[in-house]
Amino acid sequence: MRIDYAVPGRLTTFADAQLGAVAALPDDPIALCRAAQGLVVDVNVVRGLPEGRFAERDLRPAGSLLQIVLDRNASSLDRPRSNEDRVGGTCRHFAVLSVAFLRAHRIAARARCGFASYFRPGLFVDHWIAEYHDGDRWVRVDTEILGLPFVDDPADLRVGEVLPGGEAWMLCRAGTADPAAFGVDGVDHAWGIGEVRGNAIRDLAALNKCEMLPWDNWGRMDASYQGATGPEFDELMDDIASVTARNDGVAVKALYETDDLAVPEALLR
Repeated sequence: MRIDYAVPGRLTTFADAQLGAVAALPDDPIALCRAAQGLVVDVNVVRGLPEGRFAERDLRPAGSLLQIVLDRNASSLDRPRSNEDRVGGTCRHFAVLSVAFLRAHRIAARARCGFASYFRPGLFVDHWIAEYHDGDRWVRVDTEILGLPFVDDPADLRVGEVLPGGEAWMLCRAGTADPAAFGVDGVDHAWGIGEVRGNAIRDLAALNKCEMLPWDNWGRMDASYQGATGPEFDELMDDIASVTARNDGVAVKALYETDDLAVPEALLR
């Protein structure tokens, strides 16, 4: 069955009471992403935020993120807000709120989990972005850095500027990239092939409209991080890389729905 990315998923659905504010936003995809950008503050980057803001990064549903914003400041969603009036999050929250806004406007969109090449020279940093379909192709947008000079055009990322998990896996598997160059900025132990496997699985889940937190683990992910999986699990990563690269929704859905890869119900809340 085809995956309809213009329809909200479990984590990108807004409550009826929120839809009016979302519908009032312009239909332009980049304008929707810019609106999302203005509602989130990255708790890993911005210092001096009010107490409790860091815990907000553990929220998964876009509706929960939006409600915090509206409770703090009920003005139009594209109005400028101070950091104190935004919801605390990470790159994942910028991407997921963008995708939720796009889907609410019936624009096909999806979040991607992988690695950015433009934050630290020579390294690939754990990162989430959004994609929307413009009728011809999937356009990759880094909502968090719109208007910032990390890349030439954050609203239309070039091939290779961000590597979804499966793309990163293929490079490491082929020996053309060093797994040690892939990891989480600021976390010394979170580098290496386990991070690549983890983001390949999270990207597969995101393509099935299950946009998980960067630290959500399930199936054999913990064992992979500990180096306790073998060749059979790496062959599964090959399958993930292959189907996510082909944009084959039927194959993506079929692979995701195996016991190892499907997100447990307890995490989808």
